[in-house]
Amino acid sequence: MVVGPVGSLRIPVCVVGLHGPDSRAWSRGGAGPAIPPEHALEGRSDGGSGLISLTKLSAPKYSLPVTHPLRLRAFRLLFIGRSLSAVGDAVVPTALAIAVTRATGSPTALATVLACAMIPRLALLPLGGVIADRWDARRVALVTDLVRGACQLAVGLQLLGGHPALVHLATAAAVGGCASAFAMPTQAPLVAGTVEGPARLRANALLASASALARLAGPALAGLLIYGAGAGWAFLLDAASFALSAAMLGVLRVRRTPVVRRTLLADLTEGWAEVRSRDWYWTSLVAHCAWNCAMAVLATLGPLVAVRRLGGDGTWVAVLEAGAIGLTGGSLLAGRVTPRRPVLVGNLGLATLALPLVALAAGAPTPLLVAAYGLATGCLGFLNPVWESAVQQHVPAHVLARVVSYDWLVSLAGTPLGYALGPLAAATWGTSTPLAIAAALVGVSCLATAAVPGVRRLTSAPDGPAPAAPVGGAPAGVAGGVSACDERAAAARP
Repeated sequence: MVVGPVGSLRIPVCVVGLHGPDSRAWSRGGAGPAIPPEHALEGRSDGGSGLISLTKLSAPKYSLPVTHPLRLRAFRLLFIGRSLSAVGDAVVPTALAIAVTRATGSPTALATVLACAMIPRLALLPLGGVIADRWDARRVALVTDLVRGACQLAVGLQLLGGHPALVHLATAAAVGGCASAFAMPTQAPLVAGTVEGPARLRANALLASASALARLAGPALAGLLIYGAGAGWAFLLDAASFALSAAMLGVLRVRRTPVVRRTLLADLTEGWAEVRSRDWYWTSLVAHCAWNCAMAVLATLGPLVAVRRLGGDGTWVAVLEAGAIGLTGGSLLAGRVTPRRPVLVGNLGLATLALPLVALAAGAPTPLLVAAYGLATGCLGFLNPVWESAVQQHVPAHVLARVVSYDWLVSLAGTPLGYALGPLAAATWGTSTPLAIAAALVGVSCLATAAVPGVRRLTSAPDGPAPAAPVGGAPAGVAGGVSACDERAAAARP
């Protein structure tokens, strides 16, 4: 942190510089160590009082080396737990789709199960943010891991029993969705509480890379489990990953900022006020919501276009594989590149989702579509850790979970909207029109954030964490002006 002029700060001469025997030599002109120019002080003597009036203090022009996050025991435990959980989560979507389809033979049944998970998740997210801020985020994450693990265990056992009932699958999905609403806001406080400011970008990039790699391998692992042992084993694997993640959280120690206990409404209002006070945050959330809506349109209409006009199922498989590779590459890049204006760069990158949408609408050649989709997901992979680091840095710790919960809520809201509107529009006007509209929506909304002063001004400052609440938990003030997808699965943080 660069320290500017501090006026007239009175300090004892004997402690200017080092806290040791050489400090007095500095003040009395003795043969102490040379004072580096970048530490030079300008002041005036205050008679014989032994004090000086300091008029200038300059910080050193160098910075201390940043410790790699994996060298920190606390983050190492968090990383192992989250990575194991990501592997389990990566196999479930494929296993769920196949299991429900086999059991019921109805696409409506799968939509019902997915809705049972999504609706309570969205409805309870703000409450989840309040709980994570009021209580220890580590304990909240631990309990929700155990609940979700129990749900997956129940589903897995029922599938292995050979007679799965739709009502049981939907109930487990609803309970898991409720638990997810409380778990999702805990990630930011956990990272912020285990890693200091300068290393957070690399920490978030490591978590994002592990998640992307898990999604890359997930479908293949799910296929091996489903056709080799049965779909139930995929859910048992996920249950085991949640149990291991909870074990890691059980021995984890996280710094925590105390929060004053108030009414639920007051806590929700304070969290929303923090969101609204940052133009760079809420305008970016609007863009991220549009991104998720456009991605949902692509996800519903893309396979149809690929089968009818681009050569069949193999084309869509190639598109998805390119997306997984791009997502992984973008996450890895984020750990090595620190943009000066992180939110601006990330939001401009998200506009590239317009490219595969236009390619699909125009019936472009398969190689062009694959490259465009890989680029778009690469930009998403880069944005997610960059965005999360900016949020953790610029949002006060005592409201971080609540702010993140609104992030998830607004961003995720675009996904069901796209799922619903895309097919309806395609039935009326054909597939090209809704794809083109989605391309225009995501391009304009993401590029427009560059016109927001807060987005342009927000810079990466590697000098430490966001301001914490003062003693008693009162707000420390507004910091500068701060996304998300299906548990970040397909959509953006988007």
